[in-house]
Amino acid sequence: MKNENLEIMRHSLSHVMASAVKKLYPNVKFAIGPAIENGFYYDFDFGEKKIGEENLKKIEKEMKIILKKNQLFKKIELDINEAIKKENSAGQIYKKELLEDLKNNGETKVSYYKIGEFEDLCKGPHLEKAGKKLIANFKLNKIAGAYWKGDENNKMLTRIYAIAFESKEKVEEYFKMAEEAAKRDHRKLGKELDLFCFSELVGPGLPLFTPKGVVILDELQKRVEEICRNYGFGKVATPHLTKIDLYEISGHKAKFGDELFHVKSHYKDHYVLKPVQCPHQIQIYLSRPRSYRELPIRYMESEKQYRDEKPGELCGLQRVIPITVEDGHIFCTPEQVKEEIKNIVNIIEDFYNSLGMWDNHWVSLSVRDYAHPEKYIGDMKDWDECEKILQEISNEMKLDAKKCEGEAALYGPKLDFMFKDATGREVQIPTIQLDFATPKRFNMTYIDKKGKEKTPVMIHRAILGSYERFLMLLIEHFAGAFPVWLSPVQAKIISVGESHIEYCKTLAKEFMDNDIRVEVDNSDETVGNKTRKAIKEKIPYILVVGDKETKSNKLSIRDRGSGEIRNLKKTEFIKEVKNKIENKII
Repeated sequence: MKNENLEIMRHSLSHVMASAVKKLYPNVKFAIGPAIENGFYYDFDFGEKKIGEENLKKIEKEMKIILKKNQLFKKIELDINEAIKKENSAGQIYKKELLEDLKNNGETKVSYYKIGEFEDLCKGPHLEKAGKKLIANFKLNKIAGAYWKGDENNKMLTRIYAIAFESKEKVEEYFKMAEEAAKRDHRKLGKELDLFCFSELVGPGLPLFTPKGVVILDELQKRVEEICRNYGFGKVATPHLTKIDLYEISGHKAKFGDELFHVKSHYKDHYVLKPVQCPHQIQIYLSRPRSYRELPIRYMESEKQYRDEKPGELCGLQRVIPITVEDGHIFCTPEQVKEEIKNIVNIIEDFYNSLGMWDNHWVSLSVRDYAHPEKYIGDMKDWDECEKILQEISNEMKLDAKKCEGEAALYGPKLDFMFKDATGREVQIPTIQLDFATPKRFNMTYIDKKGKEKTPVMIHRAILGSYERFLMLLIEHFAGAFPVWLSPVQAKIISVGESHIEYCKTLAKEFMDNDIRVEVDNSDETVGNKTRKAIKEKIPYILVVGDKETKSNKLSIRDRGSGEIRNLKKTEFIKEVKNKIENKII
């Protein structure tokens, strides 16, 4: 089933759900019921009636009764004033408000769709009939609260979600994936693996990273910086706050608005915590005159940015207040743009190959919303040129970038790289953004070969984006079983008895001297208990040390995911682990 047809099916089912709810709860008030990714939802106002997930089976049963009747969807057109009177007399306050909004926007007629006795305001389209073939294609799965029109000043409505696909098999597959995703939830695994925590005294959206969590963050930073240095990037560091004037020039003050954290000084200066790094790095460029001989100049930085997020939207590591962003910018001549962008694509490929994720991606050519040029800064001729350059790069590098209108950045179009994780979820992480506008706003210049002042081009790039969100994605992608090079503990040595402890410590020292992260478990527990704990911690290698191991040069090794024990010389084992670390083998 094509995506368009699937969306129509989902939207049609949302009307069937509204019809079923009306039958069961006659006094209900209706809001909206769109199709969404994986299914649909409908927002209802049940008044004083409390609806919980225990009511979903009853609603679903009523939906199936309606579908068995094979009723046609009939379209009815009404004058908008007549429709307003109709909804007003029925007490449907949300539909009435929607109609008044449409009227204010110049609409004179609206359409309704009817199945059986139930009709609902909707522009359509719908399936020809609400047929019984759809009975196996959906399942109601949860209830949530949702403010009317997304405004927290409005009433909280009851939102009923449903999953819907083109077949029963697809629905079952979705729930299997959802079950797997629940097992991989980064909040659950992050706690179990002791990677991060939160404190009520510190506040929501402010994660605290443990030593094990910091190991992963440090390894990611080392890896991305190592690759970027090979392409000429130099590391810079900029302060966490700035005078607000900087963001007035860049346009970020208007863009971020209430998301800015304002900091007042005793000396009456007005500062903000930085929401982005770009304008700061521009100031380094502007610190002295530049010649064409210096270009391209490439900066990279991994530092915190801050957004004043709504408390209700903060969620684990997915959305936090301090965002540690791996950020980079290139300042170059127009002639250098293509080569620089191609190099960034190569950096992205190298980094994601380290994680085994490169083979499962696609690229978006994110361009402006052509109907609303006022949403962007800069000359539209520059935008034309930028979009042309990115399209050419896509063609030349065989990226097969899909053009996505309205997805551009404030200052320019971009190439966004989309990946699928192990649960089938699609995420956008790396981005390359081409910017002719910002250098002009800051009067950036360089002296060309003829001694004339020219404006450089600015390229924004992020390889892994936010470290917090990226750690969340990795935890869920690998289900906590990280590749050896990323694992906080790469080998766990378990002593059989007290007489073996000193040898375990000597062995651990040798591993550490070879840059292998190791822990020794010399507790009084049984070997079985210690092994089970190490398995639960998802340690790549478990080594049990008893009499046999202390008297020989061989190690007894249990690999993660295997119940078998293999024996290997100590030197060979160290060589194997170092090879996996150094070559980032998955």
